[in-house]
Amino acid sequence: MAAAEISNGNFSESCSITKTLKPLGTAPLDEDTIAHYVLPLFSCILKRDVKETYLANHSLGRPLDATINDLAEGMNAWYTHLDEAWDPWWKEMDAWRAATANLLNASRADCIVPKTSAGQGLRSVLNSFGTPPRVLTTTGEFDSLDHILKQYATTNHATVTWVAAREDGCFYVNDLIDKLNDVDLVVVSHVFFATGQILADLPQLISATHQVNAYILLDVYHSYGVLPLDVTALDIDFAVAGSYKYLRGGPGACWLYVSPKILMTERTTRDTGWFAKKDPFSYHRAIPPILADGGNRWLESTFNPLSFYQARAGLTFVTTIGVSRLRAWSLKQKRFIAEALRRNGVFCRGEGEEYGAFLIVSHKNSSDFVTRLKTAGVNVDARNEGVRLTPDILNTETQLTRAVEIIAELF
Repeated sequence: MAAAEISNGNFSESCSITKTLKPLGTAPLDEDTIAHYVLPLFSCILKRDVKETYLANHSLGRPLDATINDLAEGMNAWYTHLDEAWDPWWKEMDAWRAATANLLNASRADCIVPKTSAGQGLRSVLNSFGTPPRVLTTTGEFDSLDHILKQYATTNHATVTWVAAREDGCFYVNDLIDKLNDVDLVVVSHVFFATGQILADLPQLISATHQVNAYILLDVYHSYGVLPLDVTALDIDFAVAGSYKYLRGGPGACWLYVSPKILMTERTTRDTGWFAKKDPFSYHRAIPPILADGGNRWLESTFNPLSFYQARAGLTFVTTIGVSRLRAWSLKQKRFIAEALRRNGVFCRGEGEEYGAFLIVSHKNSSDFVTRLKTAGVNVDARNEGVRLTPDILNTETQLTRAVEIIAELF
């Protein structure tokens, strides 16, 4: 297709998603309505269902058909306008920030600062301290954040205290609160990536952190799009996540949330770039730099504008369906799998409301087990000895039944 033939959707694809899903109203989901209204929006990716049942929805989320057209729209701006493409690209970034803020109940769109990864967001926060920060975290953080904190500690750019899980494998806020003395920043997951545990009593930890004049950064990657999130009600200082998983937006469309309280101060970061300047396209080179207002002062250098187009359809889909309704369906699917596994003599963790979106099946040779399952047509992954299974709104009951049979047979 020639560049001139690529349609400029101007949100037409997202409007189509909203229109298609409108007949769902606010009623609970069921297989019939999903088959009629939801599955047609994913016809391209669902062609893969003939060869596998995809239960790695906690990893790379499956895209909507609209996503490829949204990307084409962003590319068309480049082909059509060349350097003037930055006008529609910047507007797309602003629209993405506003839509993300809306899903999180953030009070301002500029609280959402675009990043290419959650790790980039963490580095921005670490580099906002005048001296090496004293960080409190857990041994259960995702590899990227864990690696960054270890590297900062190793190079004397941070002092890090690690809190381990208890014997039951879970983390508890009281264990973190007990170590809050002489801490500048708490970095902790809302839902832990290896186990799916939701960190209980989170408001208690946030309050205790603020009482010692420290900040808290919440990793919500495994709760964003899974659990209803209200960053305003939680009163958190920072959060990181992205669209790679449950928002179906692929890699690169990540964000750092910076609370309005912080945006009202002069706090900024050494992780910066020319887009953090006030009126960056004026090319003023003042010393010290004149920074943009609000969340834009946390921007960095030239970003990939196509990531915002890439994330558009998934963000529209999740917002329109509603996270609470998706959560209710997820819990129903998890119960279905867990009960079916038990009937086949296989036990799992993660079924209840105290867990995120995925189930864990323990297996001493998890990597080999995952390989055999993929060969048999069940796409899952493993973290340590835990095999992660995540049912999704696109998975039918027939698929889940067949997946359970294969898991039980190969277990």
